[in-house]
This record gives sequence, structure tokens and C-alpha cells, in this order.
Amino acid sequence: RIILINVRCCGLGRLFSTEGEITPAFSAHVSTATYLERPHLAAMRKETRRELTFPAITLCNVNRFRFSALTDADIYHLANLTGLPPKSRKGHRPSELQYPSPDMLDIFQRTGHQLEDMLKSCNFSGQNCSSEDFSVVYTRFGKCYTFNGNKTSPKRVRQGGTGNGLELMLDIQQDEYLPIWRETNETTLEAGIRVQIHSQNEPPYIHQLGFGVSPGFQTFVSCQEQRLTYLPQPWGNCRASSEPVIPGYDTYSVSACRLHCESTQVQRECNCRMVHMPGDADICTPSKIKCVNKALALLQKSTGDSCPCETPCNLTRYGKELSMVKIPSRGSARYLSRKYQKSEEYIRDNFLILDIFFEALNYETIEQKKVYDIAGLLGDIGGQMGLFIGASILTILEILDYIYEVSSLHSNTQVLLSAERVGFSVILYLVMYSACIISPFHIS
Repeated sequence: RIILINVRCCGLGRLFSTEGEITPAFSAHVSTATYLERPHLAAMRKETRRELTFPAITLCNVNRFRFSALTDADIYHLANLTGLPPKSRKGHRPSELQYPSPDMLDIFQRTGHQLEDMLKSCNFSGQNCSSEDFSVVYTRFGKCYTFNGNKTSPKRVRQGGTGNGLELMLDIQQDEYLPIWRETNETTLEAGIRVQIHSQNEPPYIHQLGFGVSPGFQTFVSCQEQRLTYLPQPWGNCRASSEPVIPGYDTYSVSACRLHCESTQVQRECNCRMVHMPGDADICTPSKIKCVNKALALLQKSTGDSCPCETPCNLTRYGKELSMVKIPSRGSARYLSRKYQKSEEYIRDNFLILDIFFEALNYETIEQKKVYDIAGLLGDIGGQMGLFIGASILTILEILDYIYEVSSLHSNTQVLLSAERVGFSVILYLVMYSACIISPFHIS
């Protein structure tokens, strides 16, 4: 028994070196340092479902104002945006210079491209749709339209692949594009539409996150839903859903945060907001466009210091792959020309088909997980103490039992023999403890 007790207790000598420093054998400080680094990993897996919620689709014509819908008063007010001269060769008459301040929301509403004129055909999962299935939304491109933007009752699909999503045929109406007399910050040189695929819980930020679709092509967009879960502080840097939402929005998103930052900056510098920005301030007139551009440039130079936008802890995004084929074919050009009463050249220059669908009825989950938490830290420290110290409640009880047996020997008649036993035990204990002291674990 004395040998067993010494084996268990000799580890006590390994806890500290002769200088009082922690030995390599006892590495609790290493475990603590590892925990304070907050390590984490990303786990990815695929989940299959019988049906998936179809994303919101926002589309905008890159041309913001239809030339035929602009009045002389509109052209006069929008001169800083469009750079257009008056339609009349005589120029603006003196009486016209007394125009009241423009209603920018009315101008965007009235002169923007109307979806009922652009939309030639619409099909969702084998069923016809129309312009009534879209809602109006305003962006940097002016009047835009969102399909399936309803949060409470979004559309769902039960099959993946081409033809099982949203298929649109659009006329971009290039004959309504504004002529370019001089370049401004708002001048567009391209023709087509901008598209953004996003969740119903986030507003469109299409001027930065959208992709272009060109006329004369059928564009196939294969989507893959991705659900991302990030760790909050101190393991990560995401924004928890329990934090207050941004004014004007039901849920937090990076797009909503950016729009809020832009609106706050423009209101602070120019005392107004752009038509697509949240808030109750008046909409900026074209005369303040220079002030707006300057305010947005200052916000961009701040690199997010003045208004940081954290990633939400739970995020849904859509990966996409694009492919295109040219339309119309030689055989279909004549048919489309007769059907829509347009020339074949007009069809080639203005018509496009957009087909957005899920690749398959599954989604990817990418989740951040803790590699080393407080339970792991305490378990490691406890394991190290048990391995290197070797002390336990059982050892203490055995020591007490041994002391009791030794004490009982003093009352026995064989006192001399007992003394010899005790002396031998003490000598053996000292020898084994000395062996622990000079063990290799103690050599640094």
C-alpha cells in the first residue's frame, strides 16, 4: 500500500519546478490560451427538401427615364441628371423658368419604364403570370419591379431545373432611351436590365449587387440557396437577431444597413434623401445632385468606420451560374415580328428572355461552430490534473486508512516490530519521492 500511495502522490512534485514555474507536463496555461483565441470552424452540409421558397427577383431597366414621357418641365428640372437640352428648338421660354419645384417621386413614377409595356410573357412553374404579380420598388435605377417580394406568402417550387422557376420575355424599349448629349454621373452607356436575386427579408441593393442581362440573348440563371450561420461575439463578429432593427425595415440585413447609412449621410449633408432611401425627409431635387454625390463619396471613403454594417448571424443568399444562348433564331425572328408587330431588327435589339430556376431542391448550410468552448477547457484542465498530479479523493482516503493502521500498531504488544515496519515504510516513501523529484519530467 505504501508503494501505491507513493505512486499516486509523487505527481505532486511535478506540478512545480524547483524555481516555482509551471512545468511542461502541466499545460493548463496552454489550454487557457487556446480558449482565449476563440477558435472556430465552418461545417458545410446539404439538405434536401420537397419544396423550396423561391427567392425575390428584382429587375430594373438601366434607362431610368423614358424620353417620350418627359415634358419640357421635366427636362428642365432633370438637366443636371440627364444633360438633355429642351425638346423645343427655341429652348426654354422665360415663362417656363418659373416652374414649381419638381415632384421627383411623380417624375420617377410617370417617366420610368412601365412593366406592362416591357413584359411580353411571364411564366412561373408552368403557370402564367403578369405584371400584377410584381411590386414597384425604387432603386438607384429609378422605378424597378420585384417578383415574389411578399414576406408573408412567398411562392414555392416543388421541382428544380429549367422551366420550373420564373421565365420572362422582356422588351427593353431602346427607342425610349435618353439620347446622350453630354456625360453626367448618371449617364448610362449600356442597354439591358439589371437583376438581383435576394431574400424577401432584405431590400434590393441592385446597383452594386445586381447582374446585367443583355438583349438578344436568353439568359439561364441556375440558383443554389445557401443558409449561413455565424457565431456572435466573442467567437465571431455578427449581429444577433435580438438587437434592435434598423428604422424603416422589419429585419436587419447588410443591404438595409447600407441604405440607412447612405440616407443618414445624405440627409446630414444635403437635408434631403434620394427616392430609394428610407426616411421621412424630402426627396432631393436634381439641383442637389452634386451635394448627394459628394456625400456618398465621403461615406465611401470612410471605409465603414462611420457606419459599420455587420453581417447578420443568420443569412440566406443565393449562388448563381449564368449561361446564355442567342435569340431570336432565324426561324423565330419572323414569327416574333408578326406576333408583336415589330421589325426583326427591333426584336434582336430589344427582346431578351430571362430564366431563373433552382438547380435542385436542396440547399447548402454553412455553419460556424466552436472548436474549443468552456466545457472543453475545464475537461482538459481536469484531465491534466488527473494525469500529472494523480491526486484524488480515493488517494486521500487510502492515506488516512494507512495512518489509522500505523496508529493501531502502537497499541499492539509487538511495538518493536511495528516500529521497524514504520521505519521501513518511511524510508521507502522517501526513496520513491526522491525518484519523483529527479524524474525526467522535472528536467526542463
